[in-house]
Amino acid sequence: MKAVTIDPITRLEGHGKISVFLDSDGNVDNAYLQIPELRGFERFCQGRRAEDMPQITSRICGVCPVAHHFASTKALDACFHVEPPSAAKKLRELMYMGYVIYDHILHFYFLGGPDFVVGPDAPASQHNILGVIDKAGLDVGREVIKHRAYGQRITAILGGKATHPVCGLPGGVSKGLAKEEVQEIKDMVRSCVDFAKFSLKLFDDVVLKNRDYVDMIKSDPYNLETYNMGLVDAHNKVNFYDGIVRVTDQNAEETLRFSGKDYTDYISEHVEPWSYMKFPYLKKIGWRGLKDGKTSGVYRVGPLGRLNAADGMATSLADKEYKRFYETLGGKPVNSTLAYHWARLIELLYAAERATELINDPDITSKHIRNPVGEPGEGVGVVEAARGTLIHHYEVDKNGLIEKANLIVATTNNAGAITMSVRDAARGMIKKGVVNNGILNRIEMAFRAYDPCFACATHTLPGGMPLELNIYDKNKKIYKTIKNF
Repeated sequence: MKAVTIDPITRLEGHGKISVFLDSDGNVDNAYLQIPELRGFERFCQGRRAEDMPQITSRICGVCPVAHHFASTKALDACFHVEPPSAAKKLRELMYMGYVIYDHILHFYFLGGPDFVVGPDAPASQHNILGVIDKAGLDVGREVIKHRAYGQRITAILGGKATHPVCGLPGGVSKGLAKEEVQEIKDMVRSCVDFAKFSLKLFDDVVLKNRDYVDMIKSDPYNLETYNMGLVDAHNKVNFYDGIVRVTDQNAEETLRFSGKDYTDYISEHVEPWSYMKFPYLKKIGWRGLKDGKTSGVYRVGPLGRLNAADGMATSLADKEYKRFYETLGGKPVNSTLAYHWARLIELLYAAERATELINDPDITSKHIRNPVGEPGEGVGVVEAARGTLIHHYEVDKNGLIEKANLIVATTNNAGAITMSVRDAARGMIKKGVVNNGILNRIEMAFRAYDPCFACATHTLPGGMPLELNIYDKNKKIYKTIKNF
């Protein structure tokens, strides 16, 4: 059986490869997304001081440190039986909006968006921010860099550092806001609202007005009918920082609704021998293999999963875009993997609007930003990372040390869906053995839309570290392969 390998896959956080196996007619028999790296934070966090977890786990990833920081901090709130003051919650959420702003800008303009702005069949050397600038103009490039920096600046003001924040404490935060910082943030988030509106207009002009792109978005190889999951508020609107976990089915009907602390009653993790990633699924539905449909417990998270799992956005402009999204793509739920990009820009607008609400709230400058903690125990923290639902679960002993930790990160939640999307895209693109760079990039687009973070996601280790080492000669041909499995 002939194999086609894409190694390494590009424009993602982490490392991975795609192996496509062809039958005797040159059509795709199967395809696998394999992740050759391993983090395993759950194991080496055992025995650490609980209060160190927000700093330790933020090092899992340089792209999602704020998400891990606050999932960890919320887990510690629960472990130490303390409810943060309202001002502390608002400060955390405001910083979280800064993180979503810079992360969603990163993916659309640097990672996933170039497939549309530059074109899926363009040379690989143009699939980057420089290619976007060449197409959209230098002024657009300046605005992209400026507003991504605004998101990081908001994180630095509130969290102490732009990349690995240090402000989260059980029961609150370590730092409030000064008046001059309030004005600086007001100026930045006002500009971010305008930039999000510009980005949606750019998506309209480049993607939605291009018939070929719209047909590609709606085509079968990029269609997957799974369940959808995300945090929602009391009105079933998307919420990044807090709320109830809601799951909807293939008809957009609510299937499950539960508190994050009860996640083990609703989610199980399946293990496959060919990946370090686990494959979460809905317990009530069950694991039926890598299949979509109502009888398979596989679900999707992230921008598209969140929008499908909710009834709208909690801010006016984003909610208007939410309605237009479903009107344009044929109603709820939208099952096209490539629609993740549009959903991400709607969330960018929501994050900027929500940040505006928070920075104008008089409570945001309150000095009461932490409550005293209680005795240690067990706790769960759930947030919506930019790329999906993130769960931290700790058990803390009487000395305040971590006895057990479990993390289900966004890309882990999406593992089954990503693998199926890659397989289905390969089956739709490769016919009679014809393969070229444009086809391979269109297969990569199926995983790239999820904005996966494989560095965060890998943590299963079935008794040892399976390792394959390829040694190349001076002509870049494999000289020898060594395996320990």
